[in-house]
Amino acid sequence: MTAGIASIVNYQFSITTPPMSPTNRNGKICYLEMPATDVAKSAEFYSKVFGWNIRKRGDGATAFDDTTGEVSGAWVVGRPASPAPGLLFYIMVDSVEAAVKSVVAAGGAIVQPLGVDAPEITARFRDPGGNIIGLYQEPQKSR
Repeated sequence: MTAGIASIVNYQFSITTPPMSPTNRNGKICYLEMPATDVAKSAEFYSKVFGWNIRKRGDGATAFDDTTGEVSGAWVVGRPASPAPGLLFYIMVDSVEAAVKSVVAAGGAIVQPLGVDAPEITARFRDPGGNIIGLYQEPQKSR
């Protein structure tokens, strides 16, 4: 009985614990520069579709933080987009199916539909700046 109470106390404690600072480790991907033709349009897209925090840096550039606070970056103009997969990164989502609908509703285009990489749960989209980005869903979160 005492072990059960300790588990509940620990569980409640972990919920009220403030979020940890970003992980600082050698080799961690921490910052992205994403080509954009219209920074405001790209910022609105990623905020709507993925819930990214959009902010102005001290130099006035529009920047973002992902939903974990672990990866940040900025949109840059004058740099060509990645219209075909070369370096390809994936954004983790709860549901690829729902994310695909959100991408299209926000003005993006699906370039690889859900199911092509089965058994992985992925899709790829073109963002407003022309970049190809992947969507990834953990298998245990299948819907």
